[in-house]
Order: sequence, then structure tokens, then C-alpha cells
Amino acid sequence: MDLRYSEEVRRAKEQGAPLVALETSVVAQGLPYPENLAAARACEEAVRRAGAVPAPIAVVDGEVWIGLEEAHMRRLAEGKERLLKLASRDLSVAIGTKATGGTTVSATCELAAAAGIRVFSTGGIGGVHRGVSEHLDISYDIWALSRYPVAVVCAGAKSVLDLPKTLEALETASVPVLGVGTDELPSFYSRSSGLPLEHRVDDAAGAAAILKARFETLGQGGVLFTVPPPEETSLPRAEVELHIASSLAEAERQGIRGKAVTPFLLSDLSKRTSGKSLRANHALLVNNARFAGQLAVAYAQATRR
Repeated sequence: MDLRYSEEVRRAKEQGAPLVALETSVVAQGLPYPENLAAARACEEAVRRAGAVPAPIAVVDGEVWIGLEEAHMRRLAEGKERLLKLASRDLSVAIGTKATGGTTVSATCELAAAAGIRVFSTGGIGGVHRGVSEHLDISYDIWALSRYPVAVVCAGAKSVLDLPKTLEALETASVPVLGVGTDELPSFYSRSSGLPLEHRVDDAAGAAAILKARFETLGQGGVLFTVPPPEETSLPRAEVELHIASSLAEAERQGIRGKAVTPFLLSDLSKRTSGKSLRANHALLVNNARFAGQLAVAYAQATRR
């Protein structure tokens, strides 16, 4: 695959420095400007402070970039042009038509793996949508996790999803789901979901040992590390559920489907919570990036032994 690298990422690869992939759909579609740009910069800084190098991934004018220059990130954040929301299935279209867009979890997993990056930080993964029996809306994120040898650090699946079915789908796809310092699946904005996890890990060194076994010893696919959002900005689960129900009803009334659902719900939830969900989103993104940076450093150390 023909990949372009930012100067910072190119130097890191030459030096063998630990890298952390970052998705950019959250910048292009997920958060409003200028909060999206501030969140992207904060995540990059969290990765650097942990001792790793951030590698935000996107397609710019039909070229796949691993690491973005400042002008690239600003284009995605300001949204002054048509920006695609790129899952794995959309990459060929974006490249072939020389389009520009932010990568979702599935596309970021695929491109990170192609670049040899083994750790990726995001907010929350996609999964099985509520009302799946009517719309059969299941994100390719699940199968991307199964296929590509990348550790995905997140705050669980997006809370607007059917979390029990998403957990079942991950099990079916043979994706290990581990709680970081928790025995319960976080639910994005909230620290709890009521769904127990079979496995947990309490630090980056323990997580790195699991990655080494999964990737180096067994040659298997991805791993999902779920980090509870910071307590000071997390929202009560019951409150979030009430707002989600109202937002989903409004999305149904407006006929919003497919890729457009998540951005709509994030925006609507921000309005219904007077901005609290937006602050929680920003905080969990940075929190995940911090742990991902620590994990990338620990994995680099583990694989040098």
C-alpha cells in the first residue's frame, strides 16, 4: 500500500519509536469546530507525554497519510469542503476519486496495520445498533478488530448502540475485550454499563504482555482495551439512557439512517445535556490517548526483549 508519512511519524519509524494511531472521523464529523481541533491536539499531546508519537490517520486528496501535518488537520477540522466519513469499504473510493476524509475505527485499524502500528486510540467503537432486527445496522468495526493486529483503546462502544449485542458480536468475532482497571464494560459517557467482562488488566505492562502473546506468539487479530471515562466528567448512566431514547426517536422522526446517525446523536446529546456530553467526550478521548501512549511504550519494550 502506498502510504505518506508526516515528518514526525517518518522520523519515529526510522528511530523505532513507539507510535499510536488516532482516528480522524471524530475531527471531520464527530465534534464541532473548534472543539474538534482542540480535542485532536490534546490527544496528540497526551500520547507524547506518555513517551510515544501520535499518528492521526486520514485520506487527503486521495493519498493515505499516516500522521498529519498541521494544514491537513485544520482542513479536516474546519470542514470548509466536502469531507467523507471513511470506513474500510470507502477507502478505495476516496483514493480513486482523490477525495479527502476522516477515518473511522475500521479504516484506521486497516491503515494502522498496513503502517506497522500496533496501538490505536479512539473514543468508542461502533457495533450493533439499537433496533438491529429492523435495520440490520452492524458496524464493520467489529470485524476490522477481528482481522487486523491492532490494539484498540477506547471507552467501550458508543453508548447509542445496543451494548449487550455488541459485546456478543465481539465474542463471536473472537475479539478479546478487557477492562482497564475495571471488571465492567464502560459505556462511553458513563463508567458502567451493567455488563461484566471476563478479563481485565490493571496497567500498561500487563496489557503489553497480552498484546505480545496475541500478535507475536499466536499471530491473531486485534484486542479491545476499554478504559472507564474520567470520573469527574462522566455522566450518570440513567441520565444518558433517557437522552439517548429521546435522540433516537428524533432521528427516526427525521429519517436519519446509517453513517449519519452517530454524528446526529452526538450533536443532539450535547444540546440535551447542555454541553456536558461534549466535555465528557473530550475528556475520555484524552484519557484513552494517555493510556494508549503508555501501552505503545510498554509494548515496544516487551517486544525488544
